[in-house]
Amino acid sequence: MGKREYTQEELAAALASMGVTDQTDVSRYGSGHINDTFKVETKRGVRFILQRVNTDIFDPVLLKNNILRVTSFLKSKGVKSLEVVGYENPWRLYAFLEGYTSTDVVTSPEQARLVAAAFAKFQNDLADIPPPRLDDIIVKFHDTPDRLRQLDEAVANNIAGRKDKVAAELAFVDKRREECSRIVELMKSGAIPERVVHQDTKINNVMLAPDGTNVVIDLDTTMPGSALYDFGDMVRTSSAAAAEDEKDLSKVYSKKEYFEALVRGYLPNAKFLNEAERENIAFSGRLLTFECGIRFLADYLNGDTYFHTAYDDHNLVRCHTQFKMVESMEAQAAEFEAIVRSV
Repeated sequence: MGKREYTQEELAAALASMGVTDQTDVSRYGSGHINDTFKVETKRGVRFILQRVNTDIFDPVLLKNNILRVTSFLKSKGVKSLEVVGYENPWRLYAFLEGYTSTDVVTSPEQARLVAAAFAKFQNDLADIPPPRLDDIIVKFHDTPDRLRQLDEAVANNIAGRKDKVAAELAFVDKRREECSRIVELMKSGAIPERVVHQDTKINNVMLAPDGTNVVIDLDTTMPGSALYDFGDMVRTSSAAAAEDEKDLSKVYSKKEYFEALVRGYLPNAKFLNEAERENIAFSGRLLTFECGIRFLADYLNGDTYFHTAYDDHNLVRCHTQFKMVESMEAQAAEFEAIVRSV
């Protein structure tokens, strides 16, 4: 699915609906897969982030409610967060985070530690958000058994006619089906509690300032879930030795020293974790990576309707990197478990 193009008239109308009429430049910004994001320059020198929500994926009403509740609550606690300037569905406008920067790839263990600490703090900051429960923006977002069901449907429907190209990938999935329900079942039993979590914990969703402060951004999937989903996705993204769409699989593996940095950044700051959560910290990285591979594979079979793609087999390439990461984590499972116990 390629990104939609917008005319300057469309962008100007969206900005005007939220009170901005002095823009001098509106240009694409960031590397997100889902929404359309633009940086806005104005005659006043004030900058904004303009974003159009992908309404094919998100319920815009529920999403707006969650975003406003989360940002307002964090502001009430004095926590630096995204500042909503305007919100006229499907468009929204944020204040530009001046002085903050982000990166798409973790390049040092210290960066990994900082990212993990930032998301642990984010979970802590939202631990006491008052009722009612936040809406489920994407139902069963990290329900791995349900992701398997969606993959099976994609295989059965074969909408894009690609099933014959992915026999090896489907065999890889079949060998790992049994462990996919572990976290879901532990949540159903009450052993692992439901918490408010971010659910998309890539390093580029943490904006850093020179003084060491940070702001967690891209709050669209902030909703009820397991804290392990956040940590697992950090392992998937921040311990990766290569980009998510690296074609040379010899470059793809999970870096143990980065995993250790994530654990050392996260566990001391996530003091709310119970025993069952701590016991599954290492497993969560493997599970979330596997789940993401399943999602890329299902989207590939469905004709690339969810993730933005740059070429025909982009989602299949992404699937390959995730599955290679899973193999790397499986090979290091004992070492990863020992690291968690040591911390």
